[in-house]
Amino acid sequence: MILIVDSGSTKSDWLAVDSNGNKLMDKIRTKGLNPAILNEKKLAKRILKSKDLKNNKEKVTHVFFYGAGCGTENAKELLNSVITEIFPKAHVEVNEDTLAAVYATINNPKEAAVVCILGTGSNCSYYDGQTLHQRVISLGYTLMDDASGNYYGKQLIRDYYFNKMPENVKIAFGAKFNMEADFIKYNLYKQPSPNAYLANFAEFMFLHKDSEYTINLIKNGIRLFAENMIMQYKEELKTVPVHFAGSIAFFAQKEIKEVAEEMGFKVGNFERRPIDGLVPFHTKNL
Repeated sequence: MILIVDSGSTKSDWLAVDSNGNKLMDKIRTKGLNPAILNEKKLAKRILKSKDLKNNKEKVTHVFFYGAGCGTENAKELLNSVITEIFPKAHVEVNEDTLAAVYATINNPKEAAVVCILGTGSNCSYYDGQTLHQRVISLGYTLMDDASGNYYGKQLIRDYYFNKMPENVKIAFGAKFNMEADFIKYNLYKQPSPNAYLANFAEFMFLHKDSEYTINLIKNGIRLFAENMIMQYKEELKTVPVHFAGSIAFFAQKEIKEVAEEMGFKVGNFERRPIDGLVPFHTKNL
């Protein structure tokens, strides 16, 4: 049994397939497994909460894990240790989520491209057709993650409290979410995944795109991301497209294309869930 995992900070999707790529069970979902913000005990607990994973521990031969927070060696080693402990017979590989986005969005294995993730978090890398290059190491949701779900959640809450939302938008926002200060602070400072909590607010923007406020909010975040991340690769952008993966990117395609036209880069493919493109890649390369 081969397990292929695409993990963000909010959720993790697991596919169980055989060596021919045939699904052995329905897609498994666990909570997010970000080793940058969770310790070994919490990571293991989230994996073992799935009965399907727990009951098939001895059958697993390979685990290919792609995840948010796996951009440093220490984080990779931490998660590798947890997974190896749970699946003792498996060959385990842990990579950053950007590599999963690369394999899921490029048109052929040798295609060079700049590949971005806009989901709960955000990231951007250059793939030269063989190797992934990252010029800025992500410092996570507190300092970086422009145009991500948690970035937009933070902006929405700030605008609500600073009275920068149009009145009709503010009323709708307050009706949808618990905006009591104590509740917000409890989730931000006393719960284990504040970035995932913030990202839950982002859906609101896409349900209220009839408002100039929300459209400007989306585009301003994308501009910030493009300036800080995509434009690191100015030379490469002259010849390669920019592909996007993740739910925020998928629902903000129109705004991304408009910002790309403003800033002069070529938009390529969009993939909401990278995991679906990983099965053929791994079964062909066992």
